[in-house]
Amino acid sequence: MLGGSEWIVILVIVIIVFGATKLPQLGDGLGKAIRNFKRAVNTGGEIDVTPKKPELKDGPQAPEPGAKSET
Repeated sequence: MLGGSEWIVILVIVIIVFGATKLPQLGDGLGKAIRNFKRAVNTGGEIDVTPKKPELKDGPQAPEPGAKSET
């Protein structure tokens, strides 16, 4: 786990990279991302992940296996 001095160094680097004016926007975006991630984890069982069959369009179709040709 990170100690107090490591967090201070990370905070200073973040302020230098992003600037003090962008820091509130960065925190807001990070908070929303974490909230959405937690919501997705909690409702993970409700998501339908079964693959859907592609819809067939009108056009030439491949012969079925085992079917005899008419020639």
